Amino acid sequence: MAKRLFDLIASLAALALLSPLLLGIALAIKLGSPGPVFFRQERVGRYGRPFRIHKFRTMLADAERAGPQLTRDADPRITRVGHFLRRHKLDELPQLLDVLRGDMSIVGPRPEVSRYVALYPPEVRELVLSVRPGITDPASITYRDESALLSAGADPERLYVESIMPHKLRLYVEYVRTRSFAGDIAIAARTLAALLRSR
Repeated sequence: MAKRLFDLIASLAALALLSPLLLGIALAIKLGSPGPVFFRQERVGRYGRPFRIHKFRTMLADAERAGPQLTRDADPRITRVGHFLRRHKLDELPQLLDVLRGDMSIVGPRPEVSRYVALYPPEVRELVLSVRPGITDPASITYRDESALLSAGADPERLYVESIMPHKLRLYVEYVRTRSFAGDIAIAARTLAALLRSR
């Protein structure tokens, strides 16, 4: 109950406080390339229920049809504005709307697309999907520069599935098993500090 109340208060306050920034980003996206402001993609949520996550669009319209789901820093589909948004994680801000709707939490394991969730070991999948997915978590902080790591590999898909995803899952499991309200506040604070340092 405290977690959900925190999610509602924090997301409403952030949306109100950041509204000028959100409007500015939306305008920059529209002026930068044709297409919608938001990117919506189906992800797997709590108890395995699908939902559509919201992000600011950072790639050319219909980019998913022109290449893989995993993206590297040098992906030609990423727009000029998109590079800036991704570097500073500003593309994730619309997920505050998903928190308000109850599909996500401020803190929780990052939601994945179904084809990667299908690769989770059954007992891990059950545990990780027992909580709402989040905007941030320890794995998000650890892999803040994930696109750069993928760029360094000859086969980004294999690198993700065989190396990055298993480590993320260990961090997800540890979070779910030890989570607390105070811990969530600490993770949110660490995330904010990391974002401020990047600026």
